Amino acid sequence: MLNTAPILVVDDEPAIRRLLRGALERAGHAVIEAASAREALAALDIDKPRLALLDLGLPDRDGLELVPLMKARGVAVLVVSAREATAEKVAALDLGAEDYVTKPFDTEEVLARIRTTLRRAIAADRDVALVIADLVIDLERRRVTRGGGDIHLRPKEYALLAELARQPGKVLTHAYLLRTIWGPAHERDLEYLRVAARGLRLKLEADPASPRLIINEPAVGYRLDDRHNAAA
Repeated sequence: MLNTAPILVVDDEPAIRRLLRGALERAGHAVIEAASAREALAALDIDKPRLALLDLGLPDRDGLELVPLMKARGVAVLVVSAREATAEKVAALDLGAEDYVTKPFDTEEVLARIRTTLRRAIAADRDVALVIADLVIDLERRRVTRGGGDIHLRPKEYALLAELARQPGKVLTHAYLLRTIWGPAHERDLEYLRVAARGLRLKLEADPASPRLIINEPAVGYRLDDRHNAAA
């Protein structure tokens, strides 16, 4: 039985589209294909996809330009591109992409990233606490507990954790976090972010020197690893 929300595959290489279509259909997803930015934009209005797998090297437009257009229509974006430069990844994530996979890719990895992205989108529609093992992050009550006991965080530590918890599993760039938590004037003050992340690790990680919860993506940003999410 096909999942109701189709996935849009945007890539100018027919072989890549065939490969992704086959993997997605075997996983139960309906698939729409687009070979150009023009076709992709038309599909957004006609087919109403929930998620797009987006190549950046399109023949008629840079794929980065499509990211905010897709996000504005409520479409989650997973970039699948041959561009490996950190700057490209940061740009895509800053524009709102959920994740970034570099070609050549393993289809099982892409499917895993899709599952995470869709689960995150569904969770965002609910007003529930995020549960990771015995850690509970209750954004509505601004409360963080472990085993029923409160964990006291400094204001900036909580603000950082809350931003990460709102999009668990997604890499949030340094610039985004600094801009959102400290304000635009501090977008380059990485030390502020490092101090807050270090404080969170000391209070939340079993081994702060080998973090498994607050993960640093070098030169890009941070993500909250929610693979042990137990929320219903």
